[in-house]
Amino acid sequence: MSKFLVLCLGNIGPEYADTRHNVGFMVGDYLARKHDAVPWELGRHAFTTEIKAKGKTYVLVKPTTYMNLSGKAAAHWLSALKLTKENMLVVTDDLALPYGKLRLKAKGSAGGQNGLKHIQETLGTDEYARLRFGIDSSFSKGRQVDYVLSPFSADEKIDLEARLEKAAEAVLAFGALGVERAMNVVNVK
Repeated sequence: MSKFLVLCLGNIGPEYADTRHNVGFMVGDYLARKHDAVPWELGRHAFTTEIKAKGKTYVLVKPTTYMNLSGKAAAHWLSALKLTKENMLVVTDDLALPYGKLRLKAKGSAGGQNGLKHIQETLGTDEYARLRFGIDSSFSKGRQVDYVLSPFSADEKIDLEARLEKAAEAVLAFGALGVERAMNVVNVK
């Protein structure tokens, strides 16, 4: 199969646009720009566009359901595209990873990430690939929500574009190599 669903997690609306929690959307936007995708179209539960790279098609999906209901978009677009979960990659933020660190996994727990939690509840499995983009955890006790819904710091913004590029390369590696081989490329120390 040469078609893949790339579910880029985030929250819609200008107040969330440049926040850490929206790094999944940022990766999708980066891929769309880099590959001259047609403008994002509003479809069921999501904005979508499509890119082609090395003979593979990647349908980029930015859910309009807000992070905590991302499973609705996952289920709908897997069905609409007639794809299996093996051809889906979820791109999301991760507080447990240092800023910009990438971690590609074939399956696993939601790790407290509500978007992943809803996808697992909706699909009834944790066996789907996910690319986690580290946003660090530099917040004081009880300030997690404020932290994830705030923009990247000035220091982080300096190399954010380069880190988004690495994440975009990881997405394409998932399609080109398969999740297991891509993990060996992406998850370097």
